Amino acid sequence: MVDRKMLELLVCPVTKTALEYDVKKQELISNRAKLAYPIKDGVPIMVVEYARILDK
Repeated sequence: MVDRKMLELLVCPVTKTALEYDVKKQELISNRAKLAYPIKDGVPIMVVEYARILDK
């Protein structure tokens, strides 16, 4: 489970825009950067090198 307050504070490290939480995939989505940051054991991994590139 991810803390909702923490999610409200996080932004994409590339675009500095808000993120969407994908509960099913356990990822934070940056629509502007087209990246999905994984969440491991409840901790968002906000490192671009670990992000998954979203399909166009």
